[in-house]
Amino acid sequence: MTHKPLLATVLGEKQERPPIWIMRQAGRYLPEYRAIRSEVKNFLELCYTPDLATEVTLQPLRRFDLDAAILFSDILVVPDALGQSVRFEAGEGPVLDPVSVDSIAGLGKEMDPLTHLAPVLETVRRLRAALAREKTLIGFCGSPWTVATYMIGGRGSPDQAAARLFALRHPEAFAALIDVLVETSINYLVAQFEAGADVVQLFESWALNLDDDAFTSRVIEPNRRIVEGVRARVPNAPVIGFPRGAAGNLARYAEKTGVNAMGIDYATPLTFAANLPKHLPLQGNLDPLRLVAGGQQLDDRVDAIITAFADRPHIFNLGHGIVPETPIEHVARLVERVKKG
Repeated sequence: MTHKPLLATVLGEKQERPPIWIMRQAGRYLPEYRAIRSEVKNFLELCYTPDLATEVTLQPLRRFDLDAAILFSDILVVPDALGQSVRFEAGEGPVLDPVSVDSIAGLGKEMDPLTHLAPVLETVRRLRAALAREKTLIGFCGSPWTVATYMIGGRGSPDQAAARLFALRHPEAFAALIDVLVETSINYLVAQFEAGADVVQLFESWALNLDDDAFTSRVIEPNRRIVEGVRARVPNAPVIGFPRGAAGNLARYAEKTGVNAMGIDYATPLTFAANLPKHLPLQGNLDPLRLVAGGQQLDDRVDAIITAFADRPHIFNLGHGIVPETPIEHVARLVERVKKG
């Protein structure tokens, strides 16, 4: 079998130098992406058009020697597949018609979510056929709590207050929503593996703003259920967890969910992360704005991150998604520096 450095790292094998990919590596900082985006009427059309989604996924690998491609899609295709109205508005981001206590029971009843997501799975198949054999193909979905915050609040928010209050005031309805998202996510990720994904990532983008009890019930337990459910059908399925903002809960998240590797955000101190269990592969954690600024500070921080994790399996990445104003030459500089080892 062809050696895939990033997949091997997820599975716990330390490499001579850290493999690298970049969250949101296919996107608005690339002029070729903007050209394609201008040809479609909305963002979801791009996600559901395999020809275009495949092309967009491959664009950054043509420019940079990245070790992985990540499926171009969005975490909100899941609520869209469940029948909730999802739209992306310029300057606002995603806008959803919020679910209610009464509407949760009807989610996924009028359509089969996997049938709706068939174009995304076709993109995975095309990517598997197109990628060089040493490149890892990453699939993904949003974790239930994060997706639920959008479904309940109708949009992103700095504190997820609407979802937090909903969970406290309507615990049975909230639990039912999480159950739907866990089941749908398991089916979706298994289908991605079957279509050719090597590894999947669970994006828990809103793991912050939760007390320890809420973190256990809303983050750890649903993610644990997904990992367990996927592996019941895809034995030993490799999974990366990314609980952004988990802070002091990171070690507990890794232990209880059973993920193979864990992404860490850029606010996590290197000294803290370096003291997490040494068998645990880590991914991260450059501040995306350091990549925007570039220069010597970028080189120094890249070196510091690589040094901090030199004694464990490590995947170099940002600690959150790349931002649109990132200069392409800075990305090239980053990849080159990481590749030097």
